[in-house]
Amino acid sequence: MSGHSKWATTKHKKAVIDAKRAKAFAKYIKTIEVAARLGGPDLSGNPNLELAVSKAKKNSVPNDNIDRAIKRGAGLTGEAIDYTEIMYEARGPQGSALLIECLTENRNRAAADVRLAVTRNGGSMADQGSVNYLFNRKGVVSLPKNGLSEDDVLMAVLDAGAEEVKDGGENWVVYSEPADLQAIRDALAEAGIEYDTDEAEFVPSMEVQLDADGARKFVRLVDALEDLDDVQNVYTNADMSEDVMAELEND
Repeated sequence: MSGHSKWATTKHKKAVIDAKRAKAFAKYIKTIEVAARLGGPDLSGNPNLELAVSKAKKNSVPNDNIDRAIKRGAGLTGEAIDYTEIMYEARGPQGSALLIECLTENRNRAAADVRLAVTRNGGSMADQGSVNYLFNRKGVVSLPKNGLSEDDVLMAVLDAGAEEVKDGGENWVVYSEPADLQAIRDALAEAGIEYDTDEAEFVPSMEVQLDADGARKFVRLVDALEDLDDVQNVYTNADMSEDVMAELEND
């Protein structure tokens, strides 16, 4: 799940060590295939492919898998790769909103699987446009604090187009326009500051706080969606307090 509330930060930490690594690899591979199909296999002439490969390597995707994905996407293996990007909108527990980003070669399968996962786990599908207005597309870079103050981070990225720096618990989170992501990455590198994740994400304009019961239902819903092969990302305005998260961990 994407987002940078304390809940989302916890999810990001768990995602590094949980059993979904193969699923995560598949998402990176699919992104590489699409970038290679649209812009060709040459990294130096295809910035989207270069970025997709960089992220895959940063997340320990094997080089052989990356090379095969580039060739497959560029049509060098004779396989036809034709993915469609689709965004579904849904409502979760206690008025929470979800944007479900899919990348699929089978639109009918994706629609059926998403609808089933949502309705079986206490959510409901929403009409197009009834949820996405609650989100703004932003560049989001998350970096470990490692003794850095907010001012340290702000000084490093302000001239690169950063709009704000927020406290994400154990991380600082830098927000910008998506087009400024590369400049933010370059500025952090120049300052010698390492970062964990850098994505163009849908960021909620307001968050909905869930109680323990709503949080349990919400976690089941998001887990069901993230288990689907066609789902690349789930964005949400749901958040939960540290007390609620502690209660869930004790279940």
